[in-house]
Formats: sequence, C-alpha cells, structure tokens
Amino acid sequence: MNEQLIREVVEEIRPTLAGRRWGKVFQLSGASLAVDFRAGDGRYLLISVEPNQPRLHLISRTLRELEKASRAPTPFALVLRKHLGGATLDSLAKDEDERVVRFRLAAPDATGEEHAATLVVQLTGRTSNLFLLDERGRIVDSLRPSRGAGREVGDVYSAPAAGGTPLKPRDATAAARVAPMISRAGFNSLSEALDEHFRRLERERAFDARAAAASSRIRQEVARLRKLQSNLARDLAAHGDAEGHRRAGDLLLANFATAERRGGTVRLKDFYADGAPFVELEVDENRTLQEEAAHRFARYSKAKRAAQEISERLKTIGAELAALEERRAKLEGIIAARDHEALADFTGEKGAAGRAETSAREKPSKKEAEELRGVRRYRSSDGYEILVGRAARDNDRLTFRLARSFDTWMHAADYPGSHVVVRARNRDEQIPHRTIVEAARLAAHFSRAHKDSKVAVNYTQRKFVSKPKGAAPGLVYLSSFRTLLVEPREDLERI
Repeated sequence: MNEQLIREVVEEIRPTLAGRRWGKVFQLSGASLAVDFRAGDGRYLLISVEPNQPRLHLISRTLRELEKASRAPTPFALVLRKHLGGATLDSLAKDEDERVVRFRLAAPDATGEEHAATLVVQLTGRTSNLFLLDERGRIVDSLRPSRGAGREVGDVYSAPAAGGTPLKPRDATAAARVAPMISRAGFNSLSEALDEHFRRLERERAFDARAAAASSRIRQEVARLRKLQSNLARDLAAHGDAEGHRRAGDLLLANFATAERRGGTVRLKDFYADGAPFVELEVDENRTLQEEAAHRFARYSKAKRAAQEISERLKTIGAELAALEERRAKLEGIIAARDHEALADFTGEKGAAGRAETSAREKPSKKEAEELRGVRRYRSSDGYEILVGRAARDNDRLTFRLARSFDTWMHAADYPGSHVVVRARNRDEQIPHRTIVEAARLAAHFSRAHKDSKVAVNYTQRKFVSKPKGAAPGLVYLSSFRTLLVEPREDLERI
C-alpha cells in the first residue's frame, strides 16, 4: 500500500472504529492480526506487516472463519492482550508523509485507572512492523525483531527515514488499480475492494505454489527415472555380450585337445567363422581351460537373464517417462490458462470434499497419535510434513524412534531447543530449499534464541545424528552438518 492508499483507508475506517473497545486478537500468520473492535457488523481490522505485502483495512469474516484460520498467538499478541485488554480507541491517524498509522488507546490498569497506549502500524516494506508504545512514547514490544535507533525496546519510537523501503512498481500503482476496481465491481467501500484484491492475490499465490510443487514433483520423478535408466544401461553394458560369452565357452571346449596356451592367452581355431581361422582369447592364468569354459557359460547365463530383466525394466521406465511427459504438458497448459479447478483435479485436491478427505487421511491413527505424543506437526509451503519435539525426552523419541535415516534433522546451534524433523517422501528425494528454511525458522522459534533477530540452525540427515552413551535427554552428536541463518518464526499451517 502506498501513502495515498493508506490515508484513504484511515479516513474510511476512523468513523467505524473511533470509541470502540479493543477486543479479541486473532493471529492469522506470524505477521498478520485481525482485531475485533466489537463493531457488531461482522467486520474486523486486519493488520499485516508481511514485508512483501503490508496492509491495513477492514475485512468481513464470520467468527468461525477467523477461528479456523487462526494459529497460536505470538508473544507480541499476548503482550497486546495484557496491555490493551478492554482499552478504548481514542484516535486514529496517519503520520504526515509516512506510511505509519497510530492507534491511540486509553487502557485500564490493574487499579482501574486509565493510561495511554499507542499501537504503531509501520507499513514500510521490508521494515514493516507493529510497535506497542507506552504513555511516554517508548517502545514496550514489537511484533518483528527490530534494530536501529528509535525502533528497539525502551527507545522513544521514531519512524524510519522518510520514504522507508522503496515501493515496488506494483505497490506504487495499487491505488490506481483499486479505485477503478471499486467502480467496476460495485464494492461498497475501499476496505471491501482491498479485501477482495488481496484475497485474489492470495488465491493466485496459492495457485502458483501448488503449480510449482506439482512441477517439482514431476521434474524430480523424471530425473529419478532418467537416472535409473542410465544406471540400468550401464549395468547392461557391464554384463557384456551374452552370445560372445557362450561362443567363447564353446570354442574352449572344442579346442581342448589342440589349444595352444601362452600365459593369459590361448590360441584357438574358430569353427564358427568361414575358413575356421585361428583366434586368440584372453583367459585367467589361474584357471584351467575347463574352468574358463565353465566361467564363460556362467557369464552367458547371467548376461542373458540380465538382458531380459533390464530390457523389461527399461521398457517400463520408457512408458512411465512418456506418461510423465504427457502430465508435464497437461500441467503446463493448466498453468498457462490459470485454471484453478483443473489444477485442483490434477493435484487431487477437489474443493472442500478433497480437503476433507486429505484431512482425514492426515489424521493419525490411535497408534500413530500415541507415537506423535509430545510432537507438533506442521505442513511446509511445498507440502512436506515437519515434526517438532516439545520436551527433551520428546526430542529423543522424535529423533531416534520416529525419524528415518534419510529424513532431514535440525536444531538451533549452541542453544537448547526442539529437535525438528522434515519427513522426506523417499530415500533419494531432495527436500526443497524453501521447506528447509521454513523448518529452520521453526527450530529457531522453538529454542532459547527465539528472541534474536537471526539464529544459526544446524541441519543434516538423521543418519548423521547419534547419542553419546549416558548423555542427558535431548543431547546428541552430529558427525556432519550444514548451518543456515534464519529469522525465528512460526508461520506454517499446523496439522
């Protein structure tokens, strides 16, 4: 949102929210909140400080929709509950020439006396954030870790340098796009138009994510089959010419009485060629001619069986590759047409019924539920299951009983915290980097370093994790690992 659009939204929502009491806060994502100002008309204030799409406007949702979309509150949401519970909105204003909006509230303290508090919504691109200020304008807490004078806890708040993070071209023309959208579609308010605009963007992003995941799966499967095809062809070549082995065995037996042998070479008459010329054959010096003939016949039988089996497998792989290429072409057509329904059919997601079936399949059995006791379950943007241990003993059980050797394991470096496991679908699968980063953010979030702006997270395959004899619960040794620097975050879908 650019400055003009923010100003128009503030002017529109001020009459609706002024004098209203601060109610329940719904945590929609790690950087998005919906606040109930008890307007009584089913509208809630959406505040999002996602760096790529910061925004502020009213949304119309049912309570059930919000509860279903909500996740566990962040520490900042709990701070808001503590300081702003029962507060009344006194004023709402946008800073001049800044993409900063201030909600000034009167909040009762433990004795019943009111004190001033300000919620600052900073919609400045990469530096977007939420700050809670006390009556002196000092920062009590912030939603996202913040660095710099005037933006750290205890500082008197000051907005970023004029202009903040430069707007992307699509943001700079947002107002121009939304205004005609209202007139064309007949929206009743700017908030309603914005809500529809961003929901449409979310649908498009979801489409792109599903399409990318489907393309990745096809690409990985094609690569796997081509690698298998290459390995089989190499194996077939290694077995050699079956008929050549048989012919050599026959010649060794036919020339048994007349063969001239010199070390590892034997001179034979080739009765199968015109004129029966003499030929030389390489043999093992440590074998008799009878043993060499038996060895050649054994290689003939093995090569013949291998040729039959490998040919059948290569034929099957060829058919699978052809089918995958057809699916790839179909998917490319769906993506080009932006056909959401066709993509849902292609990926096996068929509306609410498909999601319900998926949910039912993902619901663990009684035995699995017992095994997953003490473990949080998440789904990455690429569809991978991520498991997060709770206590130290849960970490041990997750790592050494639930995780497989080829799963990806991670833990915050140098800090106590949860073991995190990304479940691979098969032994040879390469986990997407985006999923690795999302899991690492969870490992950082569920560690003692969760308040740091950046946390180092070690990750490796489970097979490189071992437990020293007599070590305390949760303590492990890594024989090989890599390290990733991430921001602590819990913004994935819980399963």
